[in-house]
Amino acid sequence: MENAQGMPDDESELFIHFPAVVQKAIEEVLPSKDPLDEPDFNSIDYINSLFPTEQSLSNIDEVVLKMENKINAIDNEISTVVRGQIEASEDGKQALEEAQKVIKQLFTHITDIKERAEKSEEMVREITRDIKQLDCAKKNLTLAITTLNHLHMLVGGVDTLKSLTQKRFYGEIALPLQAISEVMTHFENYTDIPQVKNLSDQVKQIHVELAEQITHDFKEAFSGTNKTTLPNKQLAQACLVVSILDPKVKRDLLKWFIDLQLQEYSHLFNETEDTAWLDKIDKRYAWLKRHLLEFEDRLGNMFPQNWEVSEQIAVQFCHITREELSKIMAKRKNEIDVKLLLYAIQKTSAFENLLSRRFTGVTLNEDCAKSEGSKNLKQMDLTTETLDERDMDLNSSPFHGLIGRCFIPHLQIYIESVDRNLSDLIDRFVMDQKQSIPTEATETQAAILPSCPDLFVFYKKSMIQCNQLDKGQTMLSLAKVFQKYLHEYSEKLLMSNLPKIEAQTLGASMQNFTKDLQKISTSGLIHNFSSLLKEGEVTRFTKDEQTKICCILTTAEYCLETTVQLADKLKEKIDPTLADQIDFSKEQDDFHKVISNCIQILVQDLENACEPALTAMSKIQWQTFDTVGDQSPYITAITTHLKTTVPIIRDNLSHSRKYFTKFCIKFVDSFIPKFVQNIYKCKPIKSEGAEQLLLDTHMLKTVLLNLPSIASQISHPAPAAYSKVVTKGLTKAEMILKVVMTPADPPKNFVEQYKMLLPDCHLTEFYKVLEMKCVKRQEQAALVELFKSYK
Repeated sequence: MENAQGMPDDESELFIHFPAVVQKAIEEVLPSKDPLDEPDFNSIDYINSLFPTEQSLSNIDEVVLKMENKINAIDNEISTVVRGQIEASEDGKQALEEAQKVIKQLFTHITDIKERAEKSEEMVREITRDIKQLDCAKKNLTLAITTLNHLHMLVGGVDTLKSLTQKRFYGEIALPLQAISEVMTHFENYTDIPQVKNLSDQVKQIHVELAEQITHDFKEAFSGTNKTTLPNKQLAQACLVVSILDPKVKRDLLKWFIDLQLQEYSHLFNETEDTAWLDKIDKRYAWLKRHLLEFEDRLGNMFPQNWEVSEQIAVQFCHITREELSKIMAKRKNEIDVKLLLYAIQKTSAFENLLSRRFTGVTLNEDCAKSEGSKNLKQMDLTTETLDERDMDLNSSPFHGLIGRCFIPHLQIYIESVDRNLSDLIDRFVMDQKQSIPTEATETQAAILPSCPDLFVFYKKSMIQCNQLDKGQTMLSLAKVFQKYLHEYSEKLLMSNLPKIEAQTLGASMQNFTKDLQKISTSGLIHNFSSLLKEGEVTRFTKDEQTKICCILTTAEYCLETTVQLADKLKEKIDPTLADQIDFSKEQDDFHKVISNCIQILVQDLENACEPALTAMSKIQWQTFDTVGDQSPYITAITTHLKTTVPIIRDNLSHSRKYFTKFCIKFVDSFIPKFVQNIYKCKPIKSEGAEQLLLDTHMLKTVLLNLPSIASQISHPAPAAYSKVVTKGLTKAEMILKVVMTPADPPKNFVEQYKMLLPDCHLTEFYKVLEMKCVKRQEQAALVELFKSYK
C-alpha cells in the first residue's frame, strides 16, 4: 500500500539528504563510525546486521532497550543545544547593543577633535600672517639692495674698464672684467630698462674692443719688425683677458698663431721639395720636435697652461702632414714599395706614440679628463723615441692613426707582400720536406712537421704588424691571405705527401695464392699454410711511411687547433663590424679531411695485410676437420700483423689518443664485417670445422679487444665505444657458427635457434647459413618457408 503522498508505508519516515560537499564537511568535523550516521543508511540492512539469524531474535528486548536509551540520550543532547543557542542569541543581542553605544561615543569624540583641530589651524594662520609679511618684505629689501650694489659696481666698473683698455693694462683688466661679466648675468631680465640696456651695450663694446686690440697686439708682436723683443708679460696678461671673452676670440687667435708657427714647415716640406717624399718622413717629425722645444723655451710661459698651445700645434701639424702625405702618395703611387711604406708607417707610428706620451689629447677629445700624471708627462724629453708598449695601449691613444690613416688606402701593397712571402715560404717548405726524415713522437711532444710552427709564427708576426697598421679592411684582407695559404699548406705539405697504397693488384696475387691452395692436398694444408700466407702478402707501408702518415696526422691536428685560435684572435683584433666576416670553417674542414685520409690509409694498409689470411681462411677444407685443435695459422698471421703495425701507430699518436682510438674503431668497423663475410665462404663445413672456426673467432675477439694495448708493457682498458664495436661484430660471427653447429633436423628447432641467436639477420644470410651446412635444395625450401612464417 501507499500513503496519501504516493510513498510506500515502510518509507513514510522523512529523511534529510545533504549534498556531497556538505556531507564531507560534516564527516571531517564530526567523524563517526556509527552505521546510523552514514548518508546511505539502509534500515533493513541494519536490522539484518543486528539479527542475522532466527536465534538472535531472542535478544530483541535488549536491542530495543538500547535503542530507546540512545534515543533518550540524543533528545537530551538536542535539548541542551537548543537551550544553549537561545542563551547565546540573547548574549549576542546584548553585546551588539553595547557595541553600538561605544560607536556613538567614539563618533562624538572624533567630531569634537575635528572641531578643535580646525580652531587650532585658524589660530596658527593668524599668528604666522604677520611673520610671512615680514619675510616677504625682507626678501624684497635684500633683492633691492643687491641689485643696487650690482648696478653701482656695473656703473663704476664700465668706466674703469674703458680707462684700463685704452692704457692696455691687461693685468688689471682681467679681474674686473670677470666680475662685470658675472654681474651682467643678474641684469639679463632688466634689459628693457634704457639705463641697463645702455650699460649692457657698453660692456659688449668693451669686449669687442678688447678682442680687436689684443688680436692686433699679437699680430704686431709676431709679424712686426721687432719680433725678437716680444712683450711676453703683456701678452701673457692679454691671454688671461682673452680667456674671459667670447670663446670664438680665443679660437681665432690660436688658429692664426698656430698657422704662423707652421708656416716654415709648410714651406720646407712642400710637395715639390725632396724632403716631402716618404723616405725622408722622419725629417718632418724631427722638425716638429725641434720647433716645439724652441717654442716652449721662448713662449711656453706666455700662454695659459689650459690652452694646451703645444698640443694644438702638434695636432695641426698632424692634420697638415696627413693631408700632404695623402696628396703626394696619390701622385707618386707607382713609386711606393712595401719596404718604403712600412718604413714610413713605422716612423709615423713611433711619432704618434711619442705624442701620446707627451700630450693628454684633451684638444682632440674635450670630454677626456686630464690624468693625474699628465703634469709629469709634460716634463718628458721630446727627443725620446723609444717607447715601451707595455706602458700604454697604443691603439686607445687619441693620437693613434691621426697621421697614419693616410697610409690605409695603400696597405694593399703590404697585403700583396705578405702574399708573396707566404708563397715563397710554402715553396721552401715543399723543398725542405722532400729532403727531411719523418720525426717520431716523444714523451713530451707530438711529432709534427717543422714547417707547421714556422707558418703560424709568420702568421702571428703578420697579424701583430697589421694590427698596428689597420684594424679594418686591411686586417680582413690579411685573413683571406691566411685562409689561402692554410689551404695550400693542407694540400701541398700534408695531403700531397701522404704515401700512396701501391696499386699492386691484390686480386692477381690472390689468384696465384688460390691456385697453390688448390694444388695442395687437404692433409698438407696446415703444414704449408705459413708459406702460402707469405706468398699471398701484398706490398705494405714501411715503418718510416707509417711514421710519416702519423706525423702528417698530428700536424693536421696541430693546424686544426691553431686555426681555431687564429680565427678567434683575428675576430678579437679586427674592427667589430667586420668580425662576422672572419670564417675559417673551410680551412678547418681541409685539416679534418687530412686527418680522415691519414686514418683511412692506415686502416686500408692494415686491412690489406690481413686480406691474404682472410682469403686463406675461406679456402680451408673445413668439411675434412675431425678434431678441434689450437688456433689456426691465419689467426696467428692476423695477430702478427696487428702486433707489428698497431704499436708503431700507437707510439706515434701517443699525444693524439682520440685519433688513435678512431683508427682502432675504424679498423674493426671495416675488418670485422669482412671477417663475417669470409665465414660465410667457409663451405661446406662440418660441426668439427665449425667448432674450430668458433675457437678461431673467439681467439680473434680476444686479440681485437686488446688491440689498443697490443704488444704494450702497460695494459689499459680499451675505450667503451671500441669494445662495443668489437663485441657486437664478433658476437654475431660466433652466433653464426653456433647456428651452423645446430642440426637442421627437426627444422622447427633449427629455425627457432636461428631466430634466437641471430634475431636481426635477414633471409639472404639465412640462405648463406644453409649453404654452409650443405642443406639440400628441397630441404632449404621447407626451412625458408618456416623462417618466413616466424616473421
